[in-house]
Amino acid sequence: MIYGNEIYSAYEYNKAKPALSYYGSRGQEVIDIQTRLKKWGYYKGNVDGIYGYQTYQAVRQFQSKNGLKVDGIAGPQTLAALGLSTNQASNYSANKDLNLLARIIHGEARGEPYTGKVAVGAVVLNRTRHSSFPKTVAGVIYQPGAFDAVKDGQINLEPDAESYKAARDALNGWDPTYGCIYYWNPATATSKWVWSRQIVVTIGKHVFAK
Repeated sequence: MIYGNEIYSAYEYNKAKPALSYYGSRGQEVIDIQTRLKKWGYYKGNVDGIYGYQTYQAVRQFQSKNGLKVDGIAGPQTLAALGLSTNQASNYSANKDLNLLARIIHGEARGEPYTGKVAVGAVVLNRTRHSSFPKTVAGVIYQPGAFDAVKDGQINLEPDAESYKAARDALNGWDPTYGCIYYWNPATATSKWVWSRQIVVTIGKHVFAK
């Protein structure tokens, strides 16, 4: 990006950004936070770069919805969940998660509507925050018996651009399932147990449940 008379790379720009925004903060990072929250429906105010009450409440709502500490402060974890992480190590880990998430989306939801693809990615991420599942994307995906795409090898297919886009949207906080940790295709599901779960939404051919 161009900043003043100098041209910054994306990495240099991220390094220059502060790692914490809170009530009363002002500046470009607040604009980035407001823009992302507004896009996802958490923030209804003006994108003005001022971390006021509406921004504070929107951050709290986002944190609550995504299993983060609810304090209204956009610290490193909240910024990372918003896709605004500035930590190089976190970025490396996020790239690995992005690739794995894109592969599971491509393997599990190929042919589904775009929202359904994001939803599959969201389920994986929701599981990482749930006490009954592993705490990492890789751990969730490769948990024995968890995903058909792992069992039948479809996870090894090269993801298409839409799968990567869906993975990014899921990593950046979009959850069309509203916190679900299970999904299945009613036409092919063989487990009776899954029907005991609380169904929240149907997207394409998949049912999503808690």
